[in-house]
Amino acid sequence: MISSQNPERSAATTLAAEPGVPAGGSTRGAAPDGSPTAPPAPFPLTSMLEARSIAVVGASARPGSFGERMVEEVTRSPARPDIFLVNPRYEQLAGRPCLPSLADLSAPVDLVLLAVPDAALEQQLTLAAQRGDRSAVIFGNAHEEHTDGQAPLRDRLAGIARGAGMQLCGAGCMGFINVAHGVRAIGYTEPYPAPPGPVALITHSGSVFSAMLRVRRAIGYSLVVSSGQELVTTTPDYLDYALGLPETRVLGLVLEAIRDPAALHQVLARAAERSLPVVLLTAGNSASGRMMVAAHSGALAADDGGWEALARRYGIHRVSNLAEFSDSLEVFSIGRRVRPAAQAGPGAGIATVHDSGLERAHAVDVADEVGVPFAAISEATRARLADILDPGLIPTNPLDVWGTGADTRSLFARSLLTLAEDPSVTAVALAVDMIRELDGDLSYPQAVLEAASQTTKPVVVLSNLPSAVDLEYATELRQQGVPVLEGMRTGLLALRHLLDHATRSPAGPAARTAPAHVLEPAPPAGPAGPGTLPSSRRDRGAALLAAGTADSSSLLALLREYGIAAAAAQQAGDADGALAAAESIGYPVVLKTAEPAITHKSDAGGVVLGVRSPAELAAAYAGLAARLGPQVLVCESVPAGTELALGIARDPDLGPLIVVGAGGVLVEMLADRAVALPPVDEDTARQMISELRLARLLAGVRGAPPADLDAVVRSVTGLSQLAMDLGGELEALDVNPLICGPSGATAVDVLAITRPGPG
Repeated sequence: MISSQNPERSAATTLAAEPGVPAGGSTRGAAPDGSPTAPPAPFPLTSMLEARSIAVVGASARPGSFGERMVEEVTRSPARPDIFLVNPRYEQLAGRPCLPSLADLSAPVDLVLLAVPDAALEQQLTLAAQRGDRSAVIFGNAHEEHTDGQAPLRDRLAGIARGAGMQLCGAGCMGFINVAHGVRAIGYTEPYPAPPGPVALITHSGSVFSAMLRVRRAIGYSLVVSSGQELVTTTPDYLDYALGLPETRVLGLVLEAIRDPAALHQVLARAAERSLPVVLLTAGNSASGRMMVAAHSGALAADDGGWEALARRYGIHRVSNLAEFSDSLEVFSIGRRVRPAAQAGPGAGIATVHDSGLERAHAVDVADEVGVPFAAISEATRARLADILDPGLIPTNPLDVWGTGADTRSLFARSLLTLAEDPSVTAVALAVDMIRELDGDLSYPQAVLEAASQTTKPVVVLSNLPSAVDLEYATELRQQGVPVLEGMRTGLLALRHLLDHATRSPAGPAARTAPAHVLEPAPPAGPAGPGTLPSSRRDRGAALLAAGTADSSSLLALLREYGIAAAAAQQAGDADGALAAAESIGYPVVLKTAEPAITHKSDAGGVVLGVRSPAELAAAYAGLAARLGPQVLVCESVPAGTELALGIARDPDLGPLIVVGAGGVLVEMLADRAVALPPVDEDTARQMISELRLARLLAGVRGAPPADLDAVVRSVTGLSQLAMDLGGELEALDVNPLICGPSGATAVDVLAITRPGPG
């Protein structure tokens, strides 16, 4: 309802009558004598998202204006909150009372919608905070020209809200629609009523907010939030609320940055424990993309390694574009889930039925590219299909059934159902262009509905062209619980997410470990007597890194303490020292520059392999010393093998990341890497290794023996433990190469970049 206050009874006179409350002010954040206290606890987010009283500041009667649309949309709220219109230009607005100022409201409201110019935001938000209003939405961008000696406007707005315990959506946002509780806090015309359903959508993009509300898909929502710059209230806050709604069964996220990492860890762990699908699209300058590190592993992770690691930890389904995002949300929203036991079996995968041999071949190509397996159907299933098909057609998966075209509905329905009944088939798709037949034939939609009614497995339509999907057919299919996926590539990727979700168990101990971003430098080791060393490997490592003089030899020794095999190595600063080191290690040896300024030795021509005698060593040393400097490292020669790079790269939001990738000179050329958050267990390490293109080399090709994969896994988990112990001291650590052969995996070089201390 639209409410007003008695014009003779203003907020100033009302509040002034209450002891200890200054006129137009609030007691939150102030002691009885008016002195400031600690910031109050924030109001609950329900104050915003389930607001029962809403003040619309900037309400307007001007046709087509933002203020007019805002009034129209909030008035549509099914929950019928009390609404107060505020604008000094009007006494009435469309026949409704309009107040000149927030100060003229007699009591605080749950939510203030601020449709005012950026220049007026600080004043209006300050007034709302003083009144004790519980939350606000800032639609504007909150931009102002920089002024020396003054904090930016956005920082000032955040400070005002936090100081009053206010929740704040925005700035630069579209607002929100709480479909489950019937509150519309938006300023643009959006579908009414908003489509209800299981998806909670949180997006940093206002355009995505509108597009996903208006998309003609079977995607319904419990909550939709355009959170914008998230000056105060962040994505994890909205997700935490959404997880408390019984309607929420799927989370959709479109994010540009990670804000409040600790809370994000916690809420994603909750979603993982409940096996809720989380579909994530990232764009723009991700937090991990801003990493500034010099090590190779950091460069590999800098693309979007933080997002990748976060997704791996919590079983998040990452998508590459909005088409895949919407296909995936539809599959999880209205489609049936794959049974975990079925997906885990050998030869398990999808089955598809086609009406074109070429499109079937195209589907195979795309599925191979995106990693979607086709089920290995049984001989019994092949025999049943042979009885259905026209002569000359091959009973296989994927299946082309088009022959004479006789009895199309029965042909396709029986084929789909026969494939669905095979134990190895986890989901079945009618892969046709769902166009409207000009002769009115309804065989395709009828066939897929008939098959879906006789199986409990997921049944979908997989179309090649979004523009060829008939909306009437698609609507009917979706209403019957059959997703219509609008693209071969994006549809297959959505099916891959569906299959993957069945194999993802709830978050285990690693997901409940304290987030890696909280790792701070280890406390200094206690006082040690003369000739004593710190007692634990963590203390020894921290002391080594804190000294700032760690060379490759001491770093390789540190790796050994964490179970990572490392080549014997000794540092030397002259020819005699190099000769003595080689004599101790034993020929052949490798001679490398150890000049501190040279981080990548091969790039500088600072590595000499296969030095077999003192004479060769003396000559090699003379050459390196003349070109690069006298400091060298003499190393044990390790047999050739597949070269990997292992690393720790620090993300500014998430903390240390574990990076596994192609090593040696290929580290940057191939950019072949997998990233995870520590701790990394053996299963995760094996998964990371399997994702590399170099995994085929590790497995052995063209008669070469396979590498000792267990040794590689131990190296990854050992590095993960090092990151857990010493990640607070490290900006980056680079083990490159790790030479992997049939007899083990050996680190032959390591680089550490420590974090700068305070000041």
